[in-house]
Amino acid sequence: MEVVYTGIRQTPEAIAAAAVQEDVDFVGLSLLSGAHNHLFPAVAACLAERGASDIILFGGGVIPEEDIPGLTAAGFRAIFTPGTPAPDVVDFIKREFEAAALSGTKV
Repeated sequence: MEVVYTGIRQTPEAIAAAAVQEDVDFVGLSLLSGAHNHLFPAVAACLAERGASDIILFGGGVIPEEDIPGLTAAGFRAIFTPGTPAPDVVDFIKREFEAAALSGTKV
C-alpha cells in the first residue's frame, strides 16, 4: 500500500483535488474536532463533483455512535472510533480492495 498524506487542516476541496490527482483508491479521514458531520460529507461531495465517487471513503476519530449512520449515508463505508485496533483498519482496506477488484471497479 502507498499512502499519500496531505497534512492536517486541509479543506474538503484540497483533499478531493489531491485524491483525484494521485488517482487513489481510498480516502481515509481522521477528525478530532467534532466537525465530522460537516467535513466528512463535504469531502464526499467534492469527490462526487470531480467524478470520483468511486473512491472508497472511511474515517475515524472521536465520533459518537449516533453520528455514524449519517456518515454512512454520506458515502463512508466505515467509521473507526477511538480504541479501534490498527489491524481492523488494515483488514477493512484489504477487504474493500479485494471486493472492488473482484467486481471490476477501479483499484
